[in-house]
Amino acid sequence: MKPRAFEELAFEYWAEIPDEYKRGIDGLRVLRRSKPHDELPDVYTLGECLTESYPSDFGGPDTTRSAVVLYHGSFEALARLDPDFDWEEELWETLTHELRHHLESLADEDALENVDFAADENFKRYEGEPFDPSFYRMGEPVRGELLPRVRIGGDARFAAEGWRVEGDWFFELRPPRGGWTAAPAQLEWMGATHSFELPDAAADYTFAILGGGFAPRPIPDRRIDEVAVVLVREPSLWRAALDALRARRPSVEEIELDVTTTTSAAP
Repeated sequence: MKPRAFEELAFEYWAEIPDEYKRGIDGLRVLRRSKPHDELPDVYTLGECLTESYPSDFGGPDTTRSAVVLYHGSFEALARLDPDFDWEEELWETLTHELRHHLESLADEDALENVDFAADENFKRYEGEPFDPSFYRMGEPVRGELLPRVRIGGDARFAAEGWRVEGDWFFELRPPRGGWTAAPAQLEWMGATHSFELPDAAADYTFAILGGGFAPRPIPDRRIDEVAVVLVREPSLWRAALDALRARRPSVEEIELDVTTTTSAAP
């Protein structure tokens, strides 16, 4: 998308956002340059919410002012890397993401900073670089009907905790007594059952990626790029203390699983 068309679409989307969500924002700027990440290759900042706070005993839009900045060059760089890059979807998502930064600044919250941290660590995982294996817990919590049930070795059922980092979903399981051993498993999620062989898990964090044959049902307004069942091994109190003293990093393993998906008549 050419810079002029990009800028026109950005201001068109900006006008669609209700004014109450833009209180305290002094304006939208569209710059033609790109802004690459300081450390991670092929990662670009698409937009920023530049916020300044002014001394006051009362927080609010009169004391916290922001400007939303979009970098056309960053969008262009990512479009060259990804042939399926959706300019319109990414532009809208970036605008709303930066607006949320402003609203959280008004409330003095840091939830979105955690989401950004999780996205960076997830990228490191994809690139095979060292990463914080618990990063996904900083993502968006998965609750209610979006949370699956997992059946392992027959009738044993486990309630998973879940988080979403952009289009990747992470469902964490805590081990039974004796730890994880290979066994048939099923993940029941959104009206479909996904069967696979649970691996032996000796690492502190085992990312079991649902791979070939995995066919999840679409979820409205949410991407599904990758789904991982994360098997977490709980250390003993003695080992946890020893690891802390030695500054030992948790061990991590990633395994891709073959999956058979069966779908019920209704979700």
